[in-house]
Amino acid sequence: MNAVLIAVLVMLILSLVRVHVVIALALGALTGGLLGGLGFSQTIDVFTDGLGGSATVALSYALLGAFAVAIARTGLPDVMVAWVIKLVGRNEDSRKKALSKALIFFLLAVVSCFSQNVVPIHIAFIPILIPPILKILNELGVDRRAIATILTFGLTAPYIFLPYGFGLIFHGIVADNMKENGLVIALSDIPKAMALPTLGLVLGLLIAIFITYRKSRQYEDRPIVGAPVNQQVFTKWSVIAALIAIVATLIVQQLSDSMIIAALAGLVVLLLSGSLKWKEADSVVTEGMKMMAFISFVMLAASGFAAVIRETGHVELLVTQAANIVGESQAAAALLMLVIGLFITMGIGSSFATIPIIATLFVPLGLAAGFSPLAIIALIGTAGALGDAGAPASDSTLGPSAGLNADGQHNHIWDTCVPTFLHFNIPLFIFGWIAAMVL
Repeated sequence: MNAVLIAVLVMLILSLVRVHVVIALALGALTGGLLGGLGFSQTIDVFTDGLGGSATVALSYALLGAFAVAIARTGLPDVMVAWVIKLVGRNEDSRKKALSKALIFFLLAVVSCFSQNVVPIHIAFIPILIPPILKILNELGVDRRAIATILTFGLTAPYIFLPYGFGLIFHGIVADNMKENGLVIALSDIPKAMALPTLGLVLGLLIAIFITYRKSRQYEDRPIVGAPVNQQVFTKWSVIAALIAIVATLIVQQLSDSMIIAALAGLVVLLLSGSLKWKEADSVVTEGMKMMAFISFVMLAASGFAAVIRETGHVELLVTQAANIVGESQAAAALLMLVIGLFITMGIGSSFATIPIIATLFVPLGLAAGFSPLAIIALIGTAGALGDAGAPASDSTLGPSAGLNADGQHNHIWDTCVPTFLHFNIPLFIFGWIAAMVL
């Protein structure tokens, strides 16, 4: 019984039966620590010490939530809704609705992809962009699970394939850690190795949009958390100020590389413009933090969970056990390596943080099994991406959930994690295994 496997399984099963993710992570960590021989007290200490690993991200989300609520108060969402209703019409014109949905899907895919490289702000755009368009999505009958898959695709596919922005960082981490473990590769080799796994992600996205979530899904028109229930009086200036604040936030995020400073900049613009009243600032920040409290606490708990499973030492044991099972079969070795990578990354919740662990284990195991350097790159990159798409503690799923659940009608596990796991991890697993076999 490997402590890592059991800990991740406990966490996933509890999450699927609708136990709160934070509680599931804590109980999973406790199970893993006890099975790994840490003992109760040491497990608690390691979990507690590990909580600080995501403190910056948690505060970032809280302030971005405050900014999103402030934007809702300016009237910008109402203007956007009115514009789309005018475009779609009230006569249920199916062609106009189809074109509007296609346009929204395309724009969200482009923005999310560009957030990894052209304007590398990662998930910072989601709390700002998604809550204001929820009424539009309701008007069009869009299934939010389709939006979740689009966003997760855009947050994952570009960095595993393209060597720009966050992709350059990811590729550098892969190359550096493979070198440290005795296998020198060129950065130009990584896109070649990751082409097939990325194609798997594209296939999963197309299936989600055109088959699984093609039909309309009805949602209630509820107010965004923190938005005023009564009709809000707004002016042309308040809408313009909201647009300026959004642009300022994106620019500051890119220049400072800090979501905290970026969110503060956006709030300052709204305050100075008068679009956000000083007397309302306290309630806006409080409501925004409430909206993002879920994702913040999950990120904190995920850091503690990751610290515990690393401390057990059972990650290395897992690979040793796998090596003994597969023997000289490359097909079996690739299969088990991807399964191991899936469990490790699903537990840690970040491919960037998992690559150093995976590379330490996969390079010697891959060389011993006779894999080529390109095949080992494909296995490492795919194993890292497997946990990013579909993991309850991944920012690639938490980000979309935070935006889509701004009105309380989108479940993180069943509406984001399960859809993205099914549509991305399954084809990613298959195409990653094929890549290891043919490269």
